[in-house]
Amino acid sequence: MNMRYVVQTSTKVIQRCILMTSDPADLVLDITCGSGTTAYVAEQWGRRWITCDTSRVALAIARQRLLTASFPYYQLADPEAGISSGFAYKSVPHITLKSIANNEPPAREILYDQPETDRSRIRVSGPFSMESLPAPVVFSPDEAADSENIIQNVNQSSRLSGWMEQLRVTGVVGRNGERIRFSSVEQLTGTRWLNAKAYTDEEAPKTALVCFADESTLMDSKHISGAFGEAVGVRPDYMIFAAFQFDPEGAELIREYLNIHGITTLQVQMNPDLMTDDLRKKLRSDQSFWLVGQPDAELVRTDAGKFMVRVLGFDYYNVAKNKVESGDADKIAMWFLDPDYDGMTFRALQGFFPMEGKKGGWSKLAKTLGAEIDPDLIEAYAGTESLEFSAGEKVAVKIIDDRGIESMTILKREEAE
Repeated sequence: MNMRYVVQTSTKVIQRCILMTSDPADLVLDITCGSGTTAYVAEQWGRRWITCDTSRVALAIARQRLLTASFPYYQLADPEAGISSGFAYKSVPHITLKSIANNEPPAREILYDQPETDRSRIRVSGPFSMESLPAPVVFSPDEAADSENIIQNVNQSSRLSGWMEQLRVTGVVGRNGERIRFSSVEQLTGTRWLNAKAYTDEEAPKTALVCFADESTLMDSKHISGAFGEAVGVRPDYMIFAAFQFDPEGAELIREYLNIHGITTLQVQMNPDLMTDDLRKKLRSDQSFWLVGQPDAELVRTDAGKFMVRVLGFDYYNVAKNKVESGDADKIAMWFLDPDYDGMTFRALQGFFPMEGKKGGWSKLAKTLGAEIDPDLIEAYAGTESLEFSAGEKVAVKIIDDRGIESMTILKREEAE
């Protein structure tokens, strides 16, 4: 088996389960997708599917696997009725002693794992969307009535002390493995948005104010502006915004506040393992907090009156040099485009795999499909420039770097060049 993920299940096992328990057009739900085997098999056998995971690495692997997969084209039992009619399956005679003794024609057995294949055609995955949602949280009626108190409740979280200790022990990991290390991390009191104050482990220690968002909350613009409001007069060297998930507008605000008043503002991705910190050992080599690169992309008007996106790369904070450096696009594993972003759901209508080269990604799919696909389009889908499209008011670009860390930027049509 070609393993893509450490706990990947064989397709044969999932195939048997799906064929035994469902029919074409049924909906299959997989709560922990891993490498996307269940979605892959469901797609192959004409089932609809929903799959999810807490790991951004697993989701990136599954997304690429589905986007570049190819399947046999199965003949439908009733082409006009569509997939709900099922496939045209092969059948074999079921010869029994009774049929032999009575000289009866044997009954036919349908082989549901052997549909008739149209070898003149090949099939790829149907359209699907990727959505990122915060974990749901349930409040009592009294808590829900007091909305001001439930907006930011990290200070009351039992996990805050664990996150602070993990931050002190492991620090924040930069782009090339370098770290911002801390000698102490102390909880703040009397603040609503800021949760901790930290001192770097250096001869001349620097101060950092830390704002956490818990597992059920997006780090949004309200967190960020509120934290900066509480930091007035302190003037720390760093403002660290650490979260499991970032609201796109919040991430944009962090970028706008970069180096404001001499403060280095850092967007830090929290490892989902921190949700189960009671199972973890606190090691200095752990990677619990990562610096997120700031995506650099531009929206361009074309001569045809449409638009295209050009991805330039990431801007990374260099811990060793204490400055932000512009990076090129060679570290982009994949990126996706939503040409009409509604502010809630990201719908990837174009996908690109710049790091895959000639042996993987779209190139692998093109080789499978042969003459069925335009080679120029395949080459374009392996690059850093999108195809032309009609843009809505906002265009969202989601980029995943070679570490599997995801970030998104919003481009406005009115600001296109």
